[in-house]
Amino acid sequence: MQHDDPLLLGGRAFASRLLIGTGKFADANVMIRAVQAAGAQLVTVALRRFDRDRPHDNMVEPLLALKNVTLMPNTSGARTAAEAVRAAHIARDLCGSLFIKVEIHPNPHHLLPDAIETYEAARILARDGFVVMPYIPADPVLARRLEEAGCASVMPLGSAIGSGQGLATSELLRLIIRDARIPVIVDAGLRSPAQAAAAMEMGCAAVLVNTAIAIAGDPPAMAGAFAQAVQAGRTAFHAGIMAAGSEASATSPLTAFLHPQGGPVPANQSNRRLPNIEPQNHEINLA
Repeated sequence: MQHDDPLLLGGRAFASRLLIGTGKFADANVMIRAVQAAGAQLVTVALRRFDRDRPHDNMVEPLLALKNVTLMPNTSGARTAAEAVRAAHIARDLCGSLFIKVEIHPNPHHLLPDAIETYEAARILARDGFVVMPYIPADPVLARRLEEAGCASVMPLGSAIGSGQGLATSELLRLIIRDARIPVIVDAGLRSPAQAAAAMEMGCAAVLVNTAIAIAGDPPAMAGAFAQAVQAGRTAFHAGIMAAGSEASATSPLTAFLHPQGGPVPANQSNRRLPNIEPQNHEINLA
């Protein structure tokens, strides 16, 4: 993590640019180890995980025990703006966090976010003082409208939730990043650390990863790999990535150091064989 390059959200500064989701982990212990290995400081959790009557499924208590971790409840399961707003207020009462991930995907067959209901919920929650971070389709027009409504960030999908298809929306993501004045965080679809690095190289402010870490053979190790990839991608973005070219470009000067004039090799001689140079035999007289 680079402490001199913070992620700014809702007046808060976060050193980590890897956000973690808490679904699909085998148990709370594995999840906590993955969060720690990732160095994540912003962790999203579904409202149903706040159920104190189901301690075996309560991910909130161990998360609250972690230092330097902020909870970002999400409204997953909401089908309308009204349901999402209600869920956000309940979550705030339960954990005290003003961060909210607006997530409205009413169709279980594709889990794509409902743009209209998401915009309405985000507009209301921003007015109510929440730090609103909506999960959205990769729509540049919607992203701008949400920014104007007061959202702290936008979270366009890379591809469908849990699909592992990576940055299928990359061209639209580039348009969103180009025009945004708030952080753009890729959420959903990332399968590997390489894809997370690519998102950061593109100029994304952060990525949110859940499934790729939770169902890995070794979730904490995979979380650590994602953290390294995110940092590498961010560093590369700041360093300035070379432009792609259509032709080869020599890395060493193409000068003919054996040419009599020492100049460039004439085009009609570039493929000529070099003359044989006989080794000289230097004798040393010790008498």
